Amino acid sequence: MALDLTEKILHHLNKVNQVDTLDLAQLFKEDHQKVIGALKSIQANGDLVNAEPQTHKRWELSGEGKEVVEKGSHEAVVYYSLPDDGMPQSELMKASPNAKVGFSKAMSLGWVQVDKASGTPIVKKKCDTIDDTVQKNLKLIIENKDNAIPDKEKQEYKKRKLLQEIVIKSFLLTKGKEFATELKKFEADLTTEMLLNGSWKNLSFKAYNLDALGVPPEGGYLHPLLKVRTEFRQIFLEMGFSEMPTNNFVENSFWNFDALFQPQQHPARDAHDTFFISDPKLSTKFPEDYLKRVKHVHSHGGYGSQGYGYNWKLGEAQKNLLRTHTTACSARMLYQLAQQKEFKPVKYFSIDRVFRNETLDATHLAEFHQVEGVIADYNLNLGHLIGVLYEFFNKLGITQLKFKPAYNPYTEPSMEIFCYHPGLKKWIEVGNSGMFRPEMLLPMGLPNKVRVIAWGLSLERPTMVKYGYNNIRDLVGPKVDLQMVQNTPICRLDK
Repeated sequence: MALDLTEKILHHLNKVNQVDTLDLAQLFKEDHQKVIGALKSIQANGDLVNAEPQTHKRWELSGEGKEVVEKGSHEAVVYYSLPDDGMPQSELMKASPNAKVGFSKAMSLGWVQVDKASGTPIVKKKCDTIDDTVQKNLKLIIENKDNAIPDKEKQEYKKRKLLQEIVIKSFLLTKGKEFATELKKFEADLTTEMLLNGSWKNLSFKAYNLDALGVPPEGGYLHPLLKVRTEFRQIFLEMGFSEMPTNNFVENSFWNFDALFQPQQHPARDAHDTFFISDPKLSTKFPEDYLKRVKHVHSHGGYGSQGYGYNWKLGEAQKNLLRTHTTACSARMLYQLAQQKEFKPVKYFSIDRVFRNETLDATHLAEFHQVEGVIADYNLNLGHLIGVLYEFFNKLGITQLKFKPAYNPYTEPSMEIFCYHPGLKKWIEVGNSGMFRPEMLLPMGLPNKVRVIAWGLSLERPTMVKYGYNNIRDLVGPKVDLQMVQNTPICRLDK
């Protein structure tokens, strides 16, 4: 029966009393690292062998040194490349890759000379024959006869990067106190059976390695979107905002559209833009007084507005859908605020999922996240909105902002927000903002001078910019690399 490597080492040590692991590797024709591995296995079984660290040094040719052995030293190559009548120095420097070093060494050895009589430096041979001792000595290294080379010469070759000194660590093995030619089998587990029959008393158990690293857990890693969301949330909390409840993904058209003064014939209510729910198809519970005021302001106007002048239908408002924006949550919160006996200024924010019937491509998904901020107080104006936006984006590390007039059914005035992207070297749109219209706020019952400013942006776009993704499908969806989720670093926005 063939012995394994550990048993071979023990049997050989039993014969010779001491041996170096390098000699064992040569004897057994095994890689030295395999011999060291077998030694570790022997040591794990007790004090069978003593292992004393040893250091061995030897010389080895570099790649350039091997080339010298094959073709000759750089100075010899220069010498043999010269014709009898010499060669211009400028041409000689192009004759070989190491011509500059070779020419310098050949000059110092007196093998060549430079004739400047003609005005152009001509390199000529100075002797008829040469002895290439560098090549001869390097051949001795290959033959393991480096003792024949003076140390001064070896150090010179080392400086020229023709030689390199290799340090090899090994172990000198001698017999230990518990030496044996066979390894004792250690038990890995203490079983119930061992305890019941008492056999554990006569068994040897493998020692526990309390320093060994455990298997890294495969779960519990935060998705990049959640990391960026945490940073956004912290910014809102630092600015004194309260988080709105946003756990109702299914909303009805009344809160998603009608309460926001968005007309029922608006294109956003088309099935091509919105996911409508088939079961349950309709909602029936609404604040009746508020519903009537919303119906009146849509159909006939009010509060200084002429409305849209159409026949508002309850059936349209009752339709259930997957919410298209978290502004539906803002409408609910503002209505609750209006029902309080005494109005108190508030600052709300939300970060949650919304759903739109988008055509999927590298920058659009049917499901994404909306980041929304809302402030309600007396006599707010556009200047307050711009000031808050500068402060908010400054905390995101964005200091260069531009605003462009825009249209939204439920805000007036409305502004698109642009920031300068230093990497792309251009202005990019990062969000939308505005002041909620009186036709939206006054039917809720809010005081006449209360104004509400709001802004929103997506969570996916800043996450893609932060982590360098060009395709949103690499960030969200079935093609996401789970290893990416594990390796993505924590989010730290520049503040």
